[in-house]
Amino acid sequence: MAELVYDNTGRLLFTKEMKEEYTLLVPQMLPMHFAMLVRVIQTMGYKVEMLNTSGKSILDYGQKYVHNDACFPAILVIGQLIDAVKSGKYDPHKVALVITQTGGGCRASNYIHMLRKALEKAGLDYIPVISLSFGLEKNPGFHWTVGLIRRLIYGMMYGDLIMNVANQVRPYEVNPGDTAAHVDHWTTELLDRFDKGDGMSRKKMRGIFDEICADFKSIPVSGEEKIRVGVVGEIYIKFSSLGNNQLEQFLLDEGAEPVVPGLTDFMIFKIYNRVSDVDMFGGSKLKQLLCQFFMGYIEKCQLDMIAALNKAGFRAPGTFAELHKLIHGYLNDGCKMGEGWLLTAEMLELIHSGTPNIVCAQPFGCLPNHIVGKGMIRALKDDYPNSNIVAVDYDPGATKINQENRIKLMLANAKRIAKEEQKQQESPAPAAH
Repeated sequence: MAELVYDNTGRLLFTKEMKEEYTLLVPQMLPMHFAMLVRVIQTMGYKVEMLNTSGKSILDYGQKYVHNDACFPAILVIGQLIDAVKSGKYDPHKVALVITQTGGGCRASNYIHMLRKALEKAGLDYIPVISLSFGLEKNPGFHWTVGLIRRLIYGMMYGDLIMNVANQVRPYEVNPGDTAAHVDHWTTELLDRFDKGDGMSRKKMRGIFDEICADFKSIPVSGEEKIRVGVVGEIYIKFSSLGNNQLEQFLLDEGAEPVVPGLTDFMIFKIYNRVSDVDMFGGSKLKQLLCQFFMGYIEKCQLDMIAALNKAGFRAPGTFAELHKLIHGYLNDGCKMGEGWLLTAEMLELIHSGTPNIVCAQPFGCLPNHIVGKGMIRALKDDYPNSNIVAVDYDPGATKINQENRIKLMLANAKRIAKEEQKQQESPAPAAH
């Protein structure tokens, strides 16, 4: 059994010996994206499992071991990890917990410290915690490599593409379940290719993009028109069905088409902040150049995805550069806590691309999200009167029925606006005199 080793600050390290013996547990946020993330890490010689758990016990453990000033995502993520450790499925002396750490002013920077405190309270402080971040914490048994980063980028791109095409097909499928079957097929297919090292170059990726788009385009769909509803908000609540009470499925059940901006823009946004920080506050020009190179590579991959979607006849998102232009006159680069200006930019992009109906999903008490989300709604409505935006809070005390009723009111308003616009289009033009 691997020896427990601590650094000079008292932090328990994940050692090289642990790499051979321990299973890494990863909380779930995006099913497709994280399945690929897990497989990528597995190809580097780690034992990894993604947690697909749900249930009341997750919230109970989160509330028990996390202080009540923490945001809802922290409670859920930490609760899910402790629930897994206590489930009896794993040997608690042979697991390590993986958690993302963003840096900056968001509470997400402190999730890792909250998790260690929770483990201590639960009598599990012998379990190592790995920070999935760049340079904030180092462990002898877990290293970032260029190959690992490159593979993670490809996994993110494939996840965004599949999410994009699936959301555009699922609401209109003639045979219920067709889209889900295609998602399962391509998730499995890509994971198999990852094992073989296939699809890990831009040239190969472009070819696979075309294959995926063509396959989803072959699904029989009806010609009916449905109201499109954009989903934006705090990164975890926006994507995680555990955090947003199955928001996407609820929208589908209500006869709407969910439109969810992908993960790629958020990742570019986080790298761009490192670039703009040097311009605004000073810092290492070398690090700035490295970040610019890294960001440029992801942007090229994003352009490949956009090209594939357009070629196949799907709606494609804008580029990060186009998103950045949209916030001029609203926010600047200094507004970067949490999702920062990106959240406002996503709402603007949705409005500009014909999706003025938007759910802004936010954890109660998340100050950054309330400023750039809820706080910007009035300014957007003033400039775009037909925009139909509702801010929905998610927290342990919020009832699902209240959340859904707010969304139903937004949908009712969307239908009313759509009818009025249709009447205006159908009404004859006034006769010329």
